[in-house]
Amino acid sequence: MKPSCNVATLIERYFTERLMRQRSVSANTIAAYRDTFRLLFRFAQVRLRNHPSELDLSDLDVPFISAFLDDVETERGASVRTRNLRLTAIRSFFRFASFDEPAHSALIQRVLAIPSKRHDKLQVHFLTRHEIEAILAVPDRTTWLGRRDHTLLLLAAQTGLRLSELIGLERASIHLGRGAHVRCVGKGRKERCTPLASHARRALQAWLKEPARRGASALFPNTRRTAQR
Repeated sequence: MKPSCNVATLIERYFTERLMRQRSVSANTIAAYRDTFRLLFRFAQVRLRNHPSELDLSDLDVPFISAFLDDVETERGASVRTRNLRLTAIRSFFRFASFDEPAHSALIQRVLAIPSKRHDKLQVHFLTRHEIEAILAVPDRTTWLGRRDHTLLLLAAQTGLRLSELIGLERASIHLGRGAHVRCVGKGRKERCTPLASHARRALQAWLKEPARRGASALFPNTRRTAQR
């Protein structure tokens, strides 16, 4: 008989040790994984009639996980992409468990072998120059807020940075000398430098001349002078 393994204890270590301390994943990733397990625990309470604190790792076998993923699609109306993202979070947890709970290796390997579902990948469309110019014309540049928004939108259009990357930029992230570029930490905690075109460089030069409100270091602070959220 295999020894029991309390899921609540294991998942607490997974979030605090694996995700936060070892991998330093982003807040968005932690929130997405948290939501996955919140849904999984609710499903377990209905299907197994067990509270999260009572779950054993052996309860989370392939039939249970497969039924949970089906429920995500059919009962919650989630897309195949969302279903696959839930499976990604579960796989990450079970890879962590494989090191802590070798007695459950067979179960873990079977769960890790659950395949992602194939789905059509839609083409990513881009904005035309006319559409970009129309967007950039919207902010009222006679106001501080309008100048901020115009610069942010221009930087987004030129660099393709994600929203989370843009609002996380510091004033020190911008280099406007020779080889002008913006430095950011993006998805997967990967640092990268993106070159700046001349029009973006000029816009940023003008924006950086704006006095930092109450010493705010964020490149695009909100009206409370902190980084936007």
